[in-house]
Amino acid sequence: MALHRLTSITMGVPTVTETAAYYTDFGLTPDDDGWFTTQDGGRQLRIVHASTRRLVAVRVGVDTPDDLAATASRLARLGIDAVVDTGTLTAYDKATAVRAVLEVAPRITQSPVPGTLYNGPGRTDRTGSRAPGILRTERVRPRKLGHAVIGTTDFDTTTAFFRDGLGFKASDYIKDHGAFLRCSTDHHNILVLAAPVAFLHHSSWQVDDIDEVGRGAAAMLEDHPERHVWGLGRHHAGSNFFWYLKDPAGNFSEYYSDMDCIVDDQLWTPEVLEGAKGLFNWGPPPPPSFLAPEDLAALMTGTHSESR
Repeated sequence: MALHRLTSITMGVPTVTETAAYYTDFGLTPDDDGWFTTQDGGRQLRIVHASTRRLVAVRVGVDTPDDLAATASRLARLGIDAVVDTGTLTAYDKATAVRAVLEVAPRITQSPVPGTLYNGPGRTDRTGSRAPGILRTERVRPRKLGHAVIGTTDFDTTTAFFRDGLGFKASDYIKDHGAFLRCSTDHHNILVLAAPVAFLHHSSWQVDDIDEVGRGAAAMLEDHPERHVWGLGRHHAGSNFFWYLKDPAGNFSEYYSDMDCIVDDQLWTPEVLEGAKGLFNWGPPPPPSFLAPEDLAALMTGTHSESR
C-alpha cells in the first residue's frame, strides 16, 4: 500500500508537565522540544497544551509525492480541502478537527528480537535455565507507536476521512460503533469509535513480547497503583496482548505485543464484531471507565479541569 506507517501523533492536554513525566516513566525518551522517541520509530509523540485532552494531529508515512496527489484527489471527492506542499499533504477531519499530515518518509525497519523459548506439553525448547523473561532487569522501552484511538461524534464522517480519503484499509469493524483501520501491515493504526464528544481514547505502543507487557505495567504501577486501567489480556481484533494504564490527563496508554500482520490484503477478510468479542478474547472484563471514561461529561460541557 502507498501508506506505510503511523509516523507520529500529537496529543493535546491541559497538564503538559505531568503528562510528559508520565510518558517518560512509560519508557519513551524525551527530546528538548516536546517530542518523545521510541527505539525503532524515532520521534513519535508530541505533547502540547490544550484546554481539553484530545488528539491534535497524526502523521502518516507515504512512499512518493505521487501518493500525496492521489490522496488529494480522493479527499476532493469527499469535499475535503487538502494543502499539498513539498513532501507533505495536510487535511482536517471535519468531525474531530484532527489534523492529518501525510509525509514522504522512509519505511520503518525493525531488527528481529531473539525468540522467546517456551516449554509446553511434549516440548522443551528451554532446558537447564530459567525463562529469559524473568531474568531481564533493564527498563521496558517501547519499540514503536502502534495505533491511536479517537472518539468522534460523527462515526461515518471520521471513518470516511481516514479510509476513503487518506487511504487507510479496513481490518475489522465493531458493529455500529468502531472501525479498525490500518496504514501499514499492522492490523490497525487508527481505531475510530462512535462517542458523544471528540477525544483521544488511547495510544498504543509496541514492546517485544508478553513479558515486556507485564514488566512494563508492573514498573508503572509499583509506586502508582492508580494508573491501572485494564489488563493483562488478549484482544480478538488484532490478537495482541495488552495492558492499559492512565496518564495524568485522563488518556489511556497501552503496552502491546504480538499484533496481527496483514501483508496481502487479498488474504484478509474484515469481520463485523459484536459484544465482548470486539474487545477481548481473554482476561478480566473491561472496567466501565474504559468503555466510557470518567471525564466524558466534563469534556462534553467544556468543564475539564486544568488541575486533574
